[in-house]
Amino acid sequence: MRNAFAEAVTDLASSNKKIVLLSGDIGNRLFDKYRFLFKDRFYNCGIAEACMTGVASGLAKSGFIPITYTITPFNTLRCLEQIKIDICYPNLPSIIVGTGAGLSYASLGATHHSLDDIGILRTIPNINIICPSGPNEVKFALREAINLKKPVYLRIGKKGEKDICAKEREFKIGKPIKVSGKKGRICIISSGNILQIAKDATMLLNNNNFLTDLYNMHTVKPLNSLFLNRIFKRYELIAIVEEHGYFGGVTSSILEWANSNNQNISKIIGFGTPDKFLTGYGNQQNAREKTGLSKKNIYNKIIKYIK
Repeated sequence: MRNAFAEAVTDLASSNKKIVLLSGDIGNRLFDKYRFLFKDRFYNCGIAEACMTGVASGLAKSGFIPITYTITPFNTLRCLEQIKIDICYPNLPSIIVGTGAGLSYASLGATHHSLDDIGILRTIPNINIICPSGPNEVKFALREAINLKKPVYLRIGKKGEKDICAKEREFKIGKPIKVSGKKGRICIISSGNILQIAKDATMLLNNNNFLTDLYNMHTVKPLNSLFLNRIFKRYELIAIVEEHGYFGGVTSSILEWANSNNQNISKIIGFGTPDKFLTGYGNQQNAREKTGLSKKNIYNKIIKYIK
């Protein structure tokens, strides 16, 4: 996904001279082409993410479209006050890109895990939160974020993600995409780069005669009330899969919406990481298995819930 982002921002910058890319001491080789073409619109701000966000605010106020890019926890929590006060309070068109979201950097330990970013950022007014599922969706999301002209948090993975939702005409901020299914009584909602796991769990359920439909909810904020009203009316069970902490993320967001709109919250079952730091080391797949974000665990819990 990070390669897709580099390609997309370079293409978009060629036709939009207002785009300025700011890097937090990462992606130097990744952005070689961008720097070669637009050396006056690239700034490596070093390990100074708060300062980088402040610079982005000034650029946005001056009529540019700044895009900040670095590893997710460093581009969100480390500069949270600047995002809140410098970007969101004045409602400036600045895009915050967190790369390696969720457990993408599992092998580097808890300092590089981002399992709380959505929960914290979505409490800030004016921000839009988009979680693409794959490389092509990163490209579509970046284009839409630029056109939105508002504060946007773009939460992307690292590498190796597959293109499951790759049709550009289907992508629109705030509009979930139906990935598969027609007559299911179970609904799985996936958000972000864990869509492949959700798809595998959906296939496992369908293969065992538990008819299940799958949706890709790439936009976490704002929520789509028309979509949510429809699925609460349509399905008996709504399972939400996210590579984020169970508390504060997509599941929490939908539960809050359901409670405020007199919906039956007992229909919801959430799959996220537990409320504790992940210890031990391994790759992203190891971390997903350890935290219950596997197709087998999703399948087993849904079956248990139904029975």
